[in-house]
Amino acid sequence: MLTPQTYYAILFLVSVYAFLRGRSDERIAVATCILATFATNIVYSPRGSYVGVELGVLLVDLGALAAFTFLALRSDRFWPLWVAGLQLTTVIAHALKGVQLDLMPQAYAAAARFWVYPIFVIIVVGTFRSARRRATSRRALATT
Repeated sequence: MLTPQTYYAILFLVSVYAFLRGRSDERIAVATCILATFATNIVYSPRGSYVGVELGVLLVDLGALAAFTFLALRSDRFWPLWVAGLQLTTVIAHALKGVQLDLMPQAYAAAARFWVYPIFVIIVVGTFRSARRRATSRRALATT
């Protein structure tokens, strides 16, 4: 797993790019990531971390899943479906820990944290494609 400083640097860069170049879909997705990050920091208990189901983190992840699913259902783009699906994978990690209590804390933590990085990649790609699509549309309008 990457260090917290690296995570925050990546979150910052993805956020700036999405807010500067993205549409509302990209901005909502990255705002969800920011809110979920800060909410997780509030509810996460470092004492006994990931030994049992992290209920606070589960609730934050469920909220993020709801936001990403809402975004996917209202969007005219395909990439939000991938983000919602990856967030569902994170929620399933919590369910797995609830079913299999002897799951190693390191494995549970990795499963619950890993999928944010592919989500960041998808948001960046979605933002890039959105910006490119708008630029192409502007050029087409200018030539007509």
